[in-house]
Order: sequence, then C-alpha cells, then structure tokens
Amino acid sequence: MSFGLYMLGFVILIGGVAWGAIVAGAPPIYVIIGAVILLGIGIISAVSRTRLKDPPAQ
Repeated sequence: MSFGLYMLGFVILIGGVAWGAIVAGAPPIYVIIGAVILLGIGIISAVSRTRLKDPPAQ
C-alpha cells in the first residue's frame, strides 16, 4: 500500500513538473525524456523505501 501511495505522489509531482516545463516553453521531446527519467528515479526510490527488510540469518 505504501508503494502505491509513494508512486501516486511521484506521478503527481512528475505531472506538475511536466506541465510547468510545457508552459515555460520547453520542447515536448525534452519534457517526455525528463518525465521518463523521473519515473525511473521514482520507481527505484519507492522500491528502496518500501522494501521489507530481510530477516536476520540464523
């Protein structure tokens, strides 16, 4: 559940940044490339923050 919330927040952040870049006059191809890069960073950080810790070896 926390992974989904983290990703939802990150997607909203990406949407806001992309919208701002389009309004500022950035070429759409650069906006798409930036959004894909931010999405990858979001997935990596969401997995690392919400991953369950491995149980200690016995």
